[in-house]
Amino acid sequence: MARGGPKFDDARRRELAAAFAAGGEHYEKVRPGYPREILSWIAPLGARTAVDLGAGTGKFTELLLGAGLEVTAVDPSGDMLAQLARRMPSVACVEAPAEHTGLPDSFADVVVAAQAWHWFDTESASREASRLLRPDGRVGLVWNQLDTGVPWVHRLSRIMHAGDVHKPDYHPPSGPELTGWESHEVRWEDAVTPEGIIELAKSRSYYLRASQKRRQKVEDNLAWYLFGHLGHSPHEPLALPYITQAWRATQARP
Repeated sequence: MARGGPKFDDARRRELAAAFAAGGEHYEKVRPGYPREILSWIAPLGARTAVDLGAGTGKFTELLLGAGLEVTAVDPSGDMLAQLARRMPSVACVEAPAEHTGLPDSFADVVVAAQAWHWFDTESASREASRLLRPDGRVGLVWNQLDTGVPWVHRLSRIMHAGDVHKPDYHPPSGPELTGWESHEVRWEDAVTPEGIIELAKSRSYYLRASQKRRQKVEDNLAWYLFGHLGHSPHEPLALPYITQAWRATQARP
């Protein structure tokens, strides 16, 4: 069972996830990537093939491809996958849910879900990830989190309604098919501008599902905070602190 993460019933989870069905170009432009160290920690030695579940526009796929892996990207959004395919034409794209990919058994050495596991049905996704793994393969779950230990970022996350910032004791839920969980985190900074932070907020599920009135309120509050309260100038280079959290597991043996 999850501790400290967002809790949605199945209908609400699917409703929120549907917000990402379109808008792939904007998502690709404003969302950060991931530090390379995370993939080095997740992937088993000698890994050759990978499946990226909930790949979206390919933010983590890019790391997998850069490491020389043969990658299959899975996502239910054709719009998101179109952005991925445009940038990485060598990646095989499968438009399907993470719970039912249609890929063969024992298909990959590493199966990852970056910024996506919380949108899946945990039990079904665990069974599917385990089914896709080759012997001695690994599953990796990854999240970029705003580093709310930094005071100005903590307040920013509240204004952005970044409700997926995990509490310190959080552990991703999983089915019994995955075992031996280990965790790792990397602190880093993303180069942004105040305008970029506002655009980042527009890529989040809260904003995407909100009414126009609520959207405007978020934008106005962010503009006040960044320009009025913190005193930043338009287009000023900023360093936005992140913590990338990762968990890895293996198949449970019969």
